[in-house]
Amino acid sequence: MAIQEAIAAEVGLAPAADPPTFPPAADSVEQPCSPPRHDVLGVGISVLNLDTAVEAVDSAVRSGRKGYVCVTDVNSLMAAQDCDEFRGILNGSYLTTPDGMPMVWMGKWNRYPEIDRVYGPDLMLGVCRQGVAEGRTHYLLGGRPGVAEQLAARLEEKIPGLKIVGKCTPPFRPFTEQERQDLIDEIAELRPDCIWVGLGAPKQERLMVELLPALDTKLMFGVGAAFDFHAGLVRQAPRWMQRSGTEWFFRLCMEPRRLWRRYLVNNPRFLMLVSRQLAKGRPARADLPAAVLAEETLA
Repeated sequence: MAIQEAIAAEVGLAPAADPPTFPPAADSVEQPCSPPRHDVLGVGISVLNLDTAVEAVDSAVRSGRKGYVCVTDVNSLMAAQDCDEFRGILNGSYLTTPDGMPMVWMGKWNRYPEIDRVYGPDLMLGVCRQGVAEGRTHYLLGGRPGVAEQLAARLEEKIPGLKIVGKCTPPFRPFTEQERQDLIDEIAELRPDCIWVGLGAPKQERLMVELLPALDTKLMFGVGAAFDFHAGLVRQAPRWMQRSGTEWFFRLCMEPRRLWRRYLVNNPRFLMLVSRQLAKGRPARADLPAAVLAEETLA
């Protein structure tokens, strides 16, 4: 523990107050290692691009590994600055993907030229397409009433052979004990390989950590607005804006009343904090091994 504490102190990581525990996969199956991570304001962002992210998911599902995947942007990073417990959740994931372009730019500054954006909606399509040949099954958890049904119909039309075995629109309040048990029972019956959660950060990440140990599934993904995008309810920014880091402006124009605080308060704050990190220079050890982050978080 002394070594773990020294590493955590060096990078400023905070463990979760009430950490999650997941049962291991079968002993006979070799467990895949998570990709390395680079530090952005104390959060370990997985060094990935879309292809390597889909490969990492495939490896985890094949091995029977149980875990959760966070897609992380500036909004999530700012939430992690204010809450050690949420920072611990992001650092305890199987993958914490660079969903926002600032995570990519910081990764390249940290000497990871291979890193690229792993956008939640793109990850969802990539994993769903890759799993068709394997007959993998999916479950949709999230969205407003009717969204999961629209999403399922559009995904099945776009990806022939896709198997979506169940859908659930959770209440906006916490689950009652009966609702929680009903979901656990349904998942136990359906046994989906992947559960997609679309509730927005940090709610979806906390829900994954709460429910995953009790669910008969392999991986859970918190993909937020991907539900509305793929259901055709909200327009996505043009690809050039997604790649240039200006998607936030497009989304602010589309939903100003809901998103003004996220972008007009969080973005300047992120710039201020990350400037301080950059002023310290590149770290001598740029990668943060996922195994160390997860072990420190769960210790």
